[in-house]
Amino acid sequence: MQMNLRSSVLWITRTAVMTALLVTVQFLTASLGTQYVTGSAVNLLLAVSALIFGPTTGFTVAVISPLCAFLVGVGPAFPPLIPFISLGNFIFILVWFFLGLPGKGNLSRTVKRSVYVITPIAAAVAKSLALYAGVVLLAVPYILELNEKQSEMFSLMFSYPQLVTALIGGSLAAAAAPTLKKALKSGVQ
Repeated sequence: MQMNLRSSVLWITRTAVMTALLVTVQFLTASLGTQYVTGSAVNLLLAVSALIFGPTTGFTVAVISPLCAFLVGVGPAFPPLIPFISLGNFIFILVWFFLGLPGKGNLSRTVKRSVYVITPIAAAVAKSLALYAGVVLLAVPYILELNEKQSEMFSLMFSYPQLVTALIGGSLAAAAAPTLKKALKSGVQ
């Protein structure tokens, strides 16, 4: 029972820290005024959450971070976008879970490297398609009440930049995660 409680507290702590880190990074990079920096950093932290701390942390951070970001004023400008962004993030982690999370048996080093090349691409494509379908094809024309200029801006924001930022963030995570995981394991006594 005590070990189960310890594991639960550790999971809650890791998930809270990763969520807070993600929202803080959004807050700090928002002043740069570029979606590419903020989006890449968000995707990096989403993938790292799953790769380092496991899929349940990754899924939880993916789903709750857009709401947390909205609540502190750095997230989506319109609350109806939160579920679509959460879904896109969830799909991003889902692809990482099925294709790229370590511990999937005794794979050769070459296969593991191939997985870490393919997974960021597949995850980025899946996330960007989900966001495009949800925001551009559904929310912008049917849910949000936007003028023409706002509609064009949101349609652009949730098109190819989502693919680019997910590719950058996922690729950085794939490169950094093995080293981060080793560092964290060596630091745990």
